[in-house]
Amino acid sequence: MSPEFSTDDAPLTLALDLGTSSLRSLIVDRHGQTVRGSEDQRSYRMRTAADGRVAVDAAPLFDLLIQTIDGALQRTGDRIDAIAAVGVTSFWHSLLGLDDSGEPVTPVFSWADSQSAAHARQLRQEQDEEEVHQRTGCRFHSSYWPAKLRWLKQSDPSSFARASRWVSFAEYAARRLLAGAPQQVTISMASGTGLLDIHQLDWDVPVLDMLDLSPDHLSSVIDTDEPAALAPEYARRWPALADVPWFPAIGDGAAANVGSGAIGPNRMALTLGTSGAMRLIVPGDETEVPADLWAYRLDRELMVLGGALSNGGNVLRWMRELLDLPIDGPAMAKASTLPPDAHGLTLLPFVAGERSPGWHDGATGVIAGLTLATRPEDLVRAAMEAVAYRFGRIFDRLRPLSPARDDELEIVANGGAIVNSPVWLQIVADVLGHPIIALPAEDEATARGAAIVAQIAAGILPDLAAAADPAGEATLYTPDPDRHQIYQAGRGRQVELEATLYPQGFQ
Repeated sequence: MSPEFSTDDAPLTLALDLGTSSLRSLIVDRHGQTVRGSEDQRSYRMRTAADGRVAVDAAPLFDLLIQTIDGALQRTGDRIDAIAAVGVTSFWHSLLGLDDSGEPVTPVFSWADSQSAAHARQLRQEQDEEEVHQRTGCRFHSSYWPAKLRWLKQSDPSSFARASRWVSFAEYAARRLLAGAPQQVTISMASGTGLLDIHQLDWDVPVLDMLDLSPDHLSSVIDTDEPAALAPEYARRWPALADVPWFPAIGDGAAANVGSGAIGPNRMALTLGTSGAMRLIVPGDETEVPADLWAYRLDRELMVLGGALSNGGNVLRWMRELLDLPIDGPAMAKASTLPPDAHGLTLLPFVAGERSPGWHDGATGVIAGLTLATRPEDLVRAAMEAVAYRFGRIFDRLRPLSPARDDELEIVANGGAIVNSPVWLQIVADVLGHPIIALPAEDEATARGAAIVAQIAAGILPDLAAAADPAGEATLYTPDPDRHQIYQAGRGRQVELEATLYPQGFQ
C-alpha cells in the first residue's frame, strides 16, 4: 500500500512507536493525522520463563528499530524532505543497566517481568507505601524500578555493580542514535519508573536512598520540548534527517491519550493491545493519587491518572496458542455469537500477573467452573469478558475523577486487540454500561500522539487542541442495558474469586 500524501500535508513528522510486541515508524501530516500507508512495523517477542522473566536484549531490539525507520523512510519516497520533526514514544517501565561505556550489562526488563515480586513485598513492609505512592504515583510492585533494582542487586550483584546508569530502552536508543550520546529522560518516561517525584518533577531522593542509588545513576530529567540531532553515523544513513530535530520519548500511555484526543476531564482513553489501560489526563496540580490507581506525567503541565491491566490481547493470544485455535477458525467465530456470561466460567485473566486495581504481585490466572461440557469457544468468550470486567473495575475508580456528566463523558478505544474486534468492543461497552467510541482499525493513536507532542514542540501545531480529532472517523458502540445487568453477575463472581485467593489486597 502506497502512502496517501496530499498537497496540504507538509511539514511532515516521523513518529516512532517502541511497543512491547512491535516497533513502528510512520508519517503524520501537519494536521496531526496519520498518512495512510506510511507505516512500517517489525514484530518481536520478549523471552519469558517460568520464574517470571520477561525480557529482551537491547542491541537486537535497537537493530530492529533501525530497520523500521529505514522502512518508513523508503515508503515516504520523495516526500522525505518534508519531514520537519521526529516524535518518539516508548513502552513505560522498561529497565536496562548500562556500563561506563554505555554498553548493556542486563537485558531490557519489561514491566511484565515479575521476578522481583518478593522484593516488592519487602519494600511494602519496610516503607510507608502510601507516602511513597503519593509522591511518586507508583505503588511498590514488580512492574516498577524500585523492586526490580533491589532484586537485581541481590540476585546478580556483579551486573548491578557494573551498571553505572539505569535507563529505559528509549534512552538507550537515543544514546546510540543522537549526537552527544544524550543522558536525558523526559518527565513522562521518568514518571513511569517509581523513582520520580511527580510533583517536584525530579528524582525522589528518599526512594533512591532506600536503594543505595543517587541521581548520578540516572539520566537528567527534561521536558518534552528539548530536541537533539542525529549522530553522524545516522545522519549519513538518513541525510534528509540530518538537521531535523528529534524530540525525546514520552510514555506510550500518555501518547495514546494524545493520539485519541483524550485530553481533559471529558474524555478517557481505553487502550487494549498486548496489555490494557484506562487513562484520564488532567492538569498537573492534582495532589491526591487514588489508592488503587497510578499517576504519571505527560509533561510539566499535565498528569496522567489511570489503571493498567497486565492482561489484554496477550490473554487471547495465549489461549489461541494453547488450544491451537486459528484467529479465523470456528471456535473464534462461535465465541462471538455466544450469549453474555452463558458459559458458566469465572476467570482471573492473570497470565501475565496483575497490576491495578488489585496490585496482586505474582498473581496467576485461574479458570473456575470447567465441566465436560466446556468448549473452546466458551473459554475464548470467557477470557474476553474477564478482561472487560477488569476494565470495569478501573472505570469505577477513574470515573469519579471526571466532573463530566454521563452524557458528556466520552471513552475512546484504541489498540490493535480491540479496534479489530467489534465483539470485544461491544462486550466492554456492555460491561461498563457506557458508550465507547472506537477509532478505525488502521489508526495508530500512540504513534500519532508522539508526533503531535513533537509538532507542538517544533511549532508546527500551536497546542494539543489544534490537532485533528480522530473521533470524527470513529464507530460508536452503545451498551445494552440487559446485557449490562447480566455482566454485573459475572463481575461479581470474579470479584468474589479474587477476594478468596488474594484477600489482603496490594500483595
